[in-house]
Amino acid sequence: MAKNGPKGGGRKGAVKGRVQYKNPKTGLSVKVNRATGKFMDVKTSGGKFKGVTQK
Repeated sequence: MAKNGPKGGGRKGAVKGRVQYKNPKTGLSVKVNRATGKFMDVKTSGGKFKGVTQK
């Protein structure tokens, strides 16, 4: 039997292939691509990225 996804079309679980680290100098979270190791984004508003695994 089919079941409906999350309300609003969201995602269940973490985003695959990405991880976030905390920059010790700035205290902000940095999103990194696991396959290439390249930095993708920096969270400027503070806090953590939603749905991205922390390391």
